[in-house]
Amino acid sequence: MFAAFSVQRRERLGRRLAAAVLTSGLVAGGSIAGAAVAVADENPQHQGGASATLKGLTTFDDAVLKKNGEEKKLPAGLFEMAVDGGGTLKTYCIDIHNPTLPKAEYLETPWEQTSLGRNDEAGKILWVLKNSYPQIDNLAALADKAQSGPLTEKTAAAGTQVAIWRFSDGVDVEAKDPAAEKLADWLQANAKKLEEPKASLTLEPNAVSGKAGGKLGPLTVRTNAGTATVTAPDVSGVKVTDKDGKPVTEAKDGTELYVDVPAGTADATAAFNVQASTSVSVGRAFASLSKSQTQILAGSSESTVSATGNATWAKKGAIPALTAEKNCAKGGVDITAKNEGDEAFTFELAEQKVEVGAGESKTVTVPVAEDQPYEFTIALPGGETKTFKGVLDCKTSSETTPPTTGGDEPSSEPSPQSGGTTSGGTTGGDTTGDLAETGASNATPMIAGIAVAFVLLGGGAVFFLRRKKGAAAGQ
Repeated sequence: MFAAFSVQRRERLGRRLAAAVLTSGLVAGGSIAGAAVAVADENPQHQGGASATLKGLTTFDDAVLKKNGEEKKLPAGLFEMAVDGGGTLKTYCIDIHNPTLPKAEYLETPWEQTSLGRNDEAGKILWVLKNSYPQIDNLAALADKAQSGPLTEKTAAAGTQVAIWRFSDGVDVEAKDPAAEKLADWLQANAKKLEEPKASLTLEPNAVSGKAGGKLGPLTVRTNAGTATVTAPDVSGVKVTDKDGKPVTEAKDGTELYVDVPAGTADATAAFNVQASTSVSVGRAFASLSKSQTQILAGSSESTVSATGNATWAKKGAIPALTAEKNCAKGGVDITAKNEGDEAFTFELAEQKVEVGAGESKTVTVPVAEDQPYEFTIALPGGETKTFKGVLDCKTSSETTPPTTGGDEPSSEPSPQSGGTTSGGTTGGDTTGDLAETGASNATPMIAGIAVAFVLLGGGAVFFLRRKKGAAAGQ
């Protein structure tokens, strides 16, 4: 039914994020420095999979949110995401109080790195998705099963979204249409916990290191696609192989890849790509590169998905492989340094000096404020750097916003934005309009936040991993 993804967009995503948020949400205690020079990797943090741009809310009807004795009308239904190469993804919102942003960029993300990782009801949301619209597009049969009365695409989408919000946000919300409300009640009453679906494509780990003259790895392919294409690094003589040294151009789930670096190859870091065409699994989470409400996948076409592996090699000295991932359980970002060299690798972080011995691996969790962008620039041997950036979005807004009293409302409308259509919405027939044209009122809080970010630019905390003196020998 839906969409495709182009790996060329990652550089554009990095530029957009850098232009929009140039401040860090780190808590106090880290070393502060200016922007690094000679950044080797400025792409947004992504562990692989699909990437898309939010178009807007296209198939929806009205719902009512009840809070503190007041009622708030809002649209409820399906979003569309445009994917490079054509096609769309269909998604529902899983953070009712957080606004969407115009043309927000989204990345496929594991549940544990979103609010779903803290939610015991996350598996029930997946059941709702698999047992309602659009996965069940026979609306007469769905209405008969739910004993709801006649359903349209709009009311089926609204009822499905209402049921999801009850599990994702724990809110008192009802669909205005009686049939949609009965569908929501039926979905809520019958939902069962299901396991998180597999990622469309990742590499575990996505970075390796070692000495030139051998094979670095393995990096294990994880995918729901039948096969994936492997493209070797653009470095003369360097190949991607299996454990026996045979060049690999195709891989499948579970394939172990190695980067074969001939002896005498100059010290370097290089990337290679794994790409596949597959339908992204229903229930995969999509987190925004900006602070736009987290989405959950309701449907996908045959789509192009990608993962990037990085390999670092040297003749001697410290040879670190660096990875980072959000740690919602600890409220921060885990930075892992694995040193495959013959000298110690040291770095300073949060006013502490950490030493990773030869052949050792250590992980440091850097606290990051909820809903805040972060950027870590890491100094590598040889003068290059690597940057990890993203937004920590581990909770729903209802978890982070204190309850309002009296007539006060949340700082942003509790909604997925509809593009400014009238009550009752439109069907998904017109997919050309996007949030940039209408929904600007709900983008205002984020625009203000970005403005503050620029004001605070000089004080943004950027953490550097530095090599221990003397480790540069042989570089």
